[in-house]
Amino acid sequence: MATIEVSPVRNYPDRNAFIKFPWRIYEHDLAWVPPLILERKAFLDRKRHPFYRHGDAALFLARRDGEIVGRIMASDDPNYNALHQSNIGCFGLFESLDDVDIANALFAAAAKWARDKGRTEMIGPIDYSTNYVCGLLIDGFQHPPTLLTAHNPPYYARLIEACGFEKVKDWYAWWFEPRDAPIGRLRRLADARARKTSVKIRSIDLRRLDDESHRLASVFNEAWKNNWGFVPFTEAEAKHMASEMRPIIDPRLTLIAEIDNEPIAFVICVPDINVILQRLDGRLMRFGFPIGLIKLLYYRSKIRKARFVALGVLEKYRRAGIAETLVLQVMEEGLKRGFNGELSMTLEDNVMINRFLEALGAAKYKTYRIYRRKI
Repeated sequence: MATIEVSPVRNYPDRNAFIKFPWRIYEHDLAWVPPLILERKAFLDRKRHPFYRHGDAALFLARRDGEIVGRIMASDDPNYNALHQSNIGCFGLFESLDDVDIANALFAAAAKWARDKGRTEMIGPIDYSTNYVCGLLIDGFQHPPTLLTAHNPPYYARLIEACGFEKVKDWYAWWFEPRDAPIGRLRRLADARARKTSVKIRSIDLRRLDDESHRLASVFNEAWKNNWGFVPFTEAEAKHMASEMRPIIDPRLTLIAEIDNEPIAFVICVPDINVILQRLDGRLMRFGFPIGLIKLLYYRSKIRKARFVALGVLEKYRRAGIAETLVLQVMEEGLKRGFNGELSMTLEDNVMINRFLEALGAAKYKTYRIYRRKI
């Protein structure tokens, strides 16, 4: 058997090879959505991505006989460890041929990097932090991933568990058809509760996106602080995320609830641009012409699939009908425009929200898992 060698990514050719390796893994996977290569380069750029202002990460490639056979990211988020009084590192961007020796070699390299940071445990898959793509898909492989969600071959769970990792937590994704939802019942509930508050609900203002991102992050960081795996968005991360999402934000589907001009809740739902990205094979330019960009602009208005990304309500207002009103407005807009789509991701033990989604008629159709291992 040839020796497997794992080395850190140190130059542009290695980084490009790291980015393009998934094309080998998913060559025959009809559900896979190739990422935009330009976006992946920006995501891994230490000078541009705001995670590196407070955290650190390293990329590794596995080779056998000189051929790339796997990759992995190791990351360290001091903000998470300080908040949770923990001592963990993360692994993410894991891709490998179906070979446990390759997986073991990759995890050994990532674990050594984390130990050198003083960490004693590793969890993942998590790309930087839980504010980015995370979780290993363990069912629902036949369905294409929606924007900012993971996709992987079924055998990854077997490889990861063979390398000594155990389950920490599952997240669910739900499929939703607005036309099947009990909109009338939800409207009555929202109206009855909303009479008790003087809340104003408005669309996000893309002209003031920096300020809006600050308002959204302030609600998110407070509303989600007791959730498993939570780590607050830094100001830089919130602005960066808003800037990245701006081209696909639909103000009719991203709403902010305010009382006396102070944000108290929000909902974010976006058209699933992955429907288009699946056609582009990772490139906006072909033969020197912006063919991919033209396709992107042409098909954008034709998207009828959405991802309901997040709902956040300050604890004080969680029984005031505000969440129901936000969801109702998004559902009615989606129904008017012929949308269906995904509601994700919800924690397996968030009984309240999972029951709420079931009551709306949503069906759980994917599960994502986070693993951990002492290192």
